[in-house]
Amino acid sequence: MKIITLLTDFGLKDAYVGIMKGVIASINPDATVIDITHEIESQDITEAAFMIGDYFRWFEEGSIHAAIVDPTVGSARRPIILVSEGRYFVGPDNGIFTLVMGEAPEVYVVENQAFMHLPVSATFHGRDIFSPAAAHLSRGIMPREFGPALHDPVTLPGLLPEMEENLIRGKIVRFDRFGNGITNISGERIKPFLAAPFVIETGGMEFHALSRSYYEQEVTCLIGSSGYLEFGVFKGSFQAFAAAVKGQEVRIRAT
Repeated sequence: MKIITLLTDFGLKDAYVGIMKGVIASINPDATVIDITHEIESQDITEAAFMIGDYFRWFEEGSIHAAIVDPTVGSARRPIILVSEGRYFVGPDNGIFTLVMGEAPEVYVVENQAFMHLPVSATFHGRDIFSPAAAHLSRGIMPREFGPALHDPVTLPGLLPEMEENLIRGKIVRFDRFGNGITNISGERIKPFLAAPFVIETGGMEFHALSRSYYEQEVTCLIGSSGYLEFGVFKGSFQAFAAAVKGQEVRIRAT
């Protein structure tokens, strides 16, 4: 029995997610399917990449993670299986797995139609390629049986913050359902600044200390549970309060 997780931007209004689960069950009814989220903002590959980088570590080695945020479905972009840190990742080759690649990932193109639902729709690879691939992996099919090795997987630029002397330049990459603004700056990158006076700046606001939790003051700046710097408003939404947007610059500098 294997764990298969699902992450998409499909939402729950339509039948897409249920259909994917039906495909998986028809191939391996013993698989355990766990929904991570289906509320990634439509077509936002960057948001999906950061969420994958957060959650995959909470699943055991051998787990399978299907992630489908795929604006160019039906184009020449390649469907892939990526093996990294003992886990399997299934999805489009569009940079969605940038943060889980590690130092030496194995990557394979999914080409073998024996492991697809035919005919393959040009608009629903989640049903016809990615769900079947995840299910067959959970039955013990080896990644190399799906297709040839790929040595140039797509990676997304600009995911990591820019580091300068006494300065970090990052950005807000997503908002959770509470409106907290989560950045691409990890707590590890901030540590060197904590031994001396510093300032964190975004959207015209300044913070000179990190909070431990959301209730300590009205507007908070802290390291969240994902390990990244984030901004919140007690009993409110930082996104609404600060009119914050994705991509908004965040600067950390020594003072």
